[in-house]
Amino acid sequence: MSRVGAPETVFALSTGAGRAALAVIRLSGPDVELALTRLGLKYLPPPRMAALRKLYDPISGALLDEALVFRFVAPHSFTGEDMAELHVHGGLAVTQSILAALASLDICSPAEAGDFTRRAVLHGKMDLTGAEAIADLIDAEGGAQQAQALRQMNGSLRQVMEGWREALKTTLAHVEADIEFADEDLPGGLGQRALEGVPEIATAMEKHLQDRRGVALRDGLRVALLGAPNAGKSSILNMLAGKDAAIVSARAGTTRDVIEVAMVLDGVPVTLVDTAGLREAGDDIEREGVRRAKVQAEAADIRLLVLSPDTQSPRLKGASLEDADLLICNKADLGPVPEAELRTLGEIKALSLSATAGDGEAVLLEALQELVNERAGAKEAPILTRERHREALEEACIALQRALEIADTGLELAAEDLRLAQRALGRITGAVDIEQLLDIVFADFCIGK
Repeated sequence: MSRVGAPETVFALSTGAGRAALAVIRLSGPDVELALTRLGLKYLPPPRMAALRKLYDPISGALLDEALVFRFVAPHSFTGEDMAELHVHGGLAVTQSILAALASLDICSPAEAGDFTRRAVLHGKMDLTGAEAIADLIDAEGGAQQAQALRQMNGSLRQVMEGWREALKTTLAHVEADIEFADEDLPGGLGQRALEGVPEIATAMEKHLQDRRGVALRDGLRVALLGAPNAGKSSILNMLAGKDAAIVSARAGTTRDVIEVAMVLDGVPVTLVDTAGLREAGDDIEREGVRRAKVQAEAADIRLLVLSPDTQSPRLKGASLEDADLLICNKADLGPVPEAELRTLGEIKALSLSATAGDGEAVLLEALQELVNERAGAKEAPILTRERHREALEEACIALQRALEIADTGLELAAEDLRLAQRALGRITGAVDIEQLLDIVFADFCIGK
């Protein structure tokens, strides 16, 4: 649990560094009470009750601060160990002096990233998906990300995975009974009948594998504005962003590079990407801009194709325009986009807009919000939120398919594949191989959590 040769009790500043009204310093481990005593607490507060105490430097005896102290006794704490929280004044000098005082003690050491949550997992206070959800909750930039993290923290992913594991465990028990007690008075074909429920489980797993909305919501969506030069892409970007993020000019080809603006739409973090106008470019710089625009088109979660009455839709190979999600007929104040031009783009949903006058902005924003929610599954409960989940679930699906294919020739091999599928599902929640997964899961955690 702790680093080799380091004390088992750890401490860290759990609030942001810098000037603030309050700061929280956490301690966790078997020597928490002794550490508090060495900071000058003659009387420890009762568990889960706040007490005002003065903190002193254990070496010089100097007064460091007057703090609100909370104490939690194992196993009734976040980590499952003895814990304490020091609510101190948030000045830099105060927090640094208390952290230095704790570091001077030979019974505790500074926590590493994710140390507290890692201990909570090891003590059975949560599973790995719950730990990952805490990291996602801390990193959430929008309400939709927040809601998804809270659902996962409350066990939505764990319940699904454990439900599948339990179903496979029952199936495996019947298959093994058929193998081990073939000479006993058991119903004929017990193992084969048990395997009849596996296709339904495999189908459910495949459905979740195909749904990438959870990962998309966690990472945020990229929305690319594509179109011919001077169609008004930069004006639309500025309109949606509410600021002059891109240079706007009547001269075609003003945008040569990719311009990105971050915003939140209906609780979902979104990056708007303005690209160079798509056309058969003349000079090297413009050709590079067109190449980058094509790359953004391929990488985007949502593609907005911008047309105008005074431009034509680009006809460039590899521009992915046939996969556009929304067609914006800009410069409506100059007239409509020719019907012949629209017919070449098939059944893409189109709307009218005048970016300079602001006409149609509300309709565009509503349509974009609908696309964002659809791609991110923000109004639902997407299951898989990390590639780690997907890899393990894909491994489980392959094992189940293999079990079904070989069941007729040998139940022993099918049973082994059922065990492999269970094991893969268990890696998602940490039910198996947990020590091997901890460093991966906690690699991006912040100190103090």
